[in-house]
Amino acid sequence: MRKIFTLVLMVFSCIGAYAQSGLLTGSVIDKGQNLSLPGATLKLTPGNQYTISNQFGKFEFLKVPVGSYTLTVTYMGYQTATQSVTVEENKATTVKMQLESGGVSGKEVVVMGDRLRGQAKALNQQKNKPNISNIVSADQIGRFPDANIGDAIKRIPGVTMQNDQGEARNIIIRGLAPELNSVTLNGDRIPSAEGDNRRVQMDLIPSDMVQTIEVNKTLTPDMDADAIGGSVNLVTRAAPTGPRVSATLSGGYNPIREKALYTGSLVLGNRFMKNKLGAVLSASYNNNDYGSDDMEATWAKDDAGNVYVEESEIRTYNVQRIRRSASVALDYQFNARNVIFANAMYNWRDDRENRFRVSYKDIEPAYDGNDNITGYTGSVVRESKGGIENNRNKGRRLEDQRVQNYSLRGEHLLGSKVNLDWGASFSTASEDRPNERYIEYELEDQAINLDLANPKFPMASAPGATNPDFSLAAISENHDHTRENELGLRLNFRVPLSIVPGQKGRLRFGTRVRLKDKKRDNNFFEYEPLSELDAFGSPSTSFTIDGNYEPGSKYANRGAFIKKEYLGGLQLKNTSLFEQKDKADEYLAINFKAKETITAGYLRFDQDLTSQLSMIAGVRFENTSIDYTGNVVENEEDLAGERSISNSYLNILPNLSFKYNVSNDFILRAAVTTSIARPNYYDLAPYVSTVADDEELSAGNPNLKAAYAWNFDVMGEYYFKSVGILSGGVFYKNIKDFIYVYRDQQYNTAKYAADYPDLTNPIPAGDNWVYKQSRNGDNVKVYGFEVALQRQLDFLPGALKGLGMYANYTYTKSKADGIYNADGDKRTDVMLPGTAPHMFNVSLSFENKRFTARVSGNYTAAYLDELGGDDFSDRFYDKQFFLDANASYKIANHWRIFAEANNLTNQSLRYYQGISSRTMQDEYYRPRYNFGVKFDL
Repeated sequence: MRKIFTLVLMVFSCIGAYAQSGLLTGSVIDKGQNLSLPGATLKLTPGNQYTISNQFGKFEFLKVPVGSYTLTVTYMGYQTATQSVTVEENKATTVKMQLESGGVSGKEVVVMGDRLRGQAKALNQQKNKPNISNIVSADQIGRFPDANIGDAIKRIPGVTMQNDQGEARNIIIRGLAPELNSVTLNGDRIPSAEGDNRRVQMDLIPSDMVQTIEVNKTLTPDMDADAIGGSVNLVTRAAPTGPRVSATLSGGYNPIREKALYTGSLVLGNRFMKNKLGAVLSASYNNNDYGSDDMEATWAKDDAGNVYVEESEIRTYNVQRIRRSASVALDYQFNARNVIFANAMYNWRDDRENRFRVSYKDIEPAYDGNDNITGYTGSVVRESKGGIENNRNKGRRLEDQRVQNYSLRGEHLLGSKVNLDWGASFSTASEDRPNERYIEYELEDQAINLDLANPKFPMASAPGATNPDFSLAAISENHDHTRENELGLRLNFRVPLSIVPGQKGRLRFGTRVRLKDKKRDNNFFEYEPLSELDAFGSPSTSFTIDGNYEPGSKYANRGAFIKKEYLGGLQLKNTSLFEQKDKADEYLAINFKAKETITAGYLRFDQDLTSQLSMIAGVRFENTSIDYTGNVVENEEDLAGERSISNSYLNILPNLSFKYNVSNDFILRAAVTTSIARPNYYDLAPYVSTVADDEELSAGNPNLKAAYAWNFDVMGEYYFKSVGILSGGVFYKNIKDFIYVYRDQQYNTAKYAADYPDLTNPIPAGDNWVYKQSRNGDNVKVYGFEVALQRQLDFLPGALKGLGMYANYTYTKSKADGIYNADGDKRTDVMLPGTAPHMFNVSLSFENKRFTARVSGNYTAAYLDELGGDDFSDRFYDKQFFLDANASYKIANHWRIFAEANNLTNQSLRYYQGISSRTMQDEYYRPRYNFGVKFDL
C-alpha cells in the first residue's frame, strides 16, 4: 500500500511540473426559478478549455493557465450567457452563472413552461454525457400519471417492464431480461428484497421521490460492469440553491373493488449557514386499495398428441398496497475546493393480500380404444389465503418490503490539477412475510368438465361438487424472511493528461469494493385440528363469490370460501385446539446463505482527438469471490446436512467509445464495451433437493459463470433548439455463458454419484428421474435498433404551438445456442428469455401558461419468459398495450389541480404456454383514477 501511495504522489508531482495555473469553479442556475442547471456546456476563451456542469449544476476547470478569460455558458432552451473571469496562480476563482430561460429557435424566442424546463434539463445532460444514455427529469416524470418509478421508466426508449398486481416491477432494457440489468440509487447499488434473485423491485419506490432517471445503455470503465442490458441510476433530489416547498395531495378510485386510493408528498429544501449547508427533505405516502381477477391453466400433451388442461385455477385477489418513502440530502461546501454530501433514503411498502382460489387439480383423461379422450377426473380444492388477525397483518397476507440506503461522499480539488472523490454507502433490503395463513377444503375423484373450445379462455368445472361434500385438507402458517445487505466503498482520481497538443484530455483511475451478504430463512407449519371444524359452507365462517368477473362471465360463480376473519382468528398456537407439524419440505431446500466480495479497479482515459471528435478508452478489472451455504434435503423433508462452496473469478473488461459532434446540434456516438451478469443467488446456492415419490431432483450450481458480453453500439442524435431530440441507433451483443434452466429426464444413481461425489447418500435406483439445474449456455446473439422523437410542435400556427410529441420504438431479436431439452437434445431456433422484440411508446401533449394535458400509450410485443423442457412447455409473456391520460390546470401562482387515469385499455397480465392461444394466466385490474392538488414554490 505504501508503494502505491508513493507512486500516486510521484504521478501528481509530474503532472504538477507545468506552467503556473489556477482553479476556476462555480455553478449554473436558472435565474427565474433559482434552480441548478445540470449538463450545461461551459467554455473558456481564449484557448480550448471546456467542461460540463454536474447534476448539482456545479463545475470546475482544472489547471487553468494564469490570465483573463471569457466564460461562455450554453444550454438548450436558455439564452447564452458570458462573463469575464481572472484566474490567479494557485488560487480558486468562483463564479455563479445565471441563465435566462427562452432559447432562440429560428427568429423566435422559445418560451418554456414547467414541462419544457424539465425536458431541457434532461436533454442537456443526455447531450453532454460521454456514453449512450437516456435521461428523464422529475418535471417530465410528473407529467405522466405514474405512481411508482417502474411505471415512469417504461416511457423511456428501449425500456419496458414486467408487471405485478397492475404495477410495473421488473425492468427490461433493450429487450433483455431483468437479471441482465442493474439499478443504482445515486450511483450505489440497490439490493434485492426478493429471496432468490438480484432483481430490484421498481414498484417499491414512488416516482415523486426521484429527481432524475438515467438509463445508461453503454458503460464506461468507471461504472459497475454487471449491466449487459443497461444500468438505471435513480438520482434523488439534491439541496436547492434557495428555498423550495412542494406538496401534493390527491385521492382516487379503483373500480375493480370500488375502493379509494390516497397519495401525498412533500418536499422542503433550503440553504443555511451563509449558503454553505444545503438540505432537502422529501416524503411520500401512497395508499392503494384494489384487487385483481385471475384465471390460470397448466397445459399437458399425452403420448397420442392430445392436448388438455391438467390444472385450472380461478382466483380473486383483494389487495391493499401502502408505500411510504422518506429521504434527506445534505451537502456542506467547506470552500471552493472541498464539499461533502450525505444522503439517506428509506422505502417501506406493506402489501396486504387475500386470495380466494378454486383449483381443479390432477386432471387425468379417460380414453377409448383409439386413444381418444372421453372424459376427465380430478380433485377440486377451495383455498383461502390470509394472515393472522392482528394490527400488522389485519387478517391478510402481509408482505413487508423495505429498502434503505445511506451514503457519505466527498469531492475534493487537490491543488489546481487533481480531482479526488470518495464514497461510502450501506444499503439493505428485506422482505418479511409473518403469520401467512392458508386453509384448504378438497373434494377428490370428481368428474371434471373441460371446455377447451376457446383455449384462450379454458374452463374447468365439477358439476357434481357440492359444499357439504368438501372436507378439510390443510391449515398452514408460515413465516418467510429474506434480507440482503451491501457495503460499498469507492475512491476515484481525475487528473489532466492530454497526448494531443491543444486538446483536452483526462486520466481517471480508481477502485471499488462491494461486500454483499444475503440470507433466506423460511419456515412452514401445518395444523391438525383436535376436533372437527364445521366451517366450510357455514354462513358465519364462509362466503360465496359470484357476480362480475373480468376474464369472463362463465367464471363468475366460484363457490364458497372461508372468510379472512375466520382464518385470521384461528388459535393455531393453542395446543389444546391444534397439533402443529413442521413441514420441512416447504422450506428446507430453499433456505440459503450467501456472501460475495466484489473488488474492482479501472483506468479511464478521455481524450479529445479534434475539436469535434472525442474518445474514451479504458479497462476495468472486477474480481468476484463467493461463499455460499445450502441444504442437502432427502425425500423432500429430511435434512442430510449443509453444503458450503467457495469460488472466485476475475473479469477483465476493456472499453472503447467515440463521440463526434457533427455540429452543435448533431452528435454521433459509437462504442465497443464489455459487461457481465452474475447468476441469481439461489442458482448458485449449493443445495440438493430430492423428492423420491415423484423421482425429482433439483440442485444449485455454484460453478455457474457470470455471463460475459461484448456490446457494439452506434447512435445518432439531433437536438432541436426548441427543446427536443430525434435519435436513432443500432446495437449488437454477443453474450457468452448465458444462464438457463437445464432439465434431464433420464437422471439416475450413476449420474448422481458423478455429479456429487461429496455426498454419501445416493438417490434411489431408477433411470427416469427428472433433474433440474441452472447451467451456462454457449452463447446468445442479440441485435436490434431504436428510434426516438421528442419534439415541441412549435412550427404550427397559433395555439397549436402548445402541442408536443413523444414517441420511440425499439426492435430486438436474439438467438441462443447451447440449450438442451428434457431429453438431452440440443434445441435450435431458441430466443433468449426476456427478449421483447417490439417496444413502442407514444404520447401527445398540450401545454400553455395554465393548462397541460397528455395522452400516452405503451406497447410491448409478446416474448419468451421462461424455457420449459421443450417448445410445448415454454412460457411466454403476452403483448401489452396501456393507454393513460392526465391533465392539470394552474388555478393560482403556485397552485395546480390535476386528474389522472391509468390503464384505460383494461390491459391484463397474460402468459401463454407454447402458442398464443393457450392461456397460462390472464389477470385483470381495470383502470385507476386519481385527482388532486399540487403546490410548488
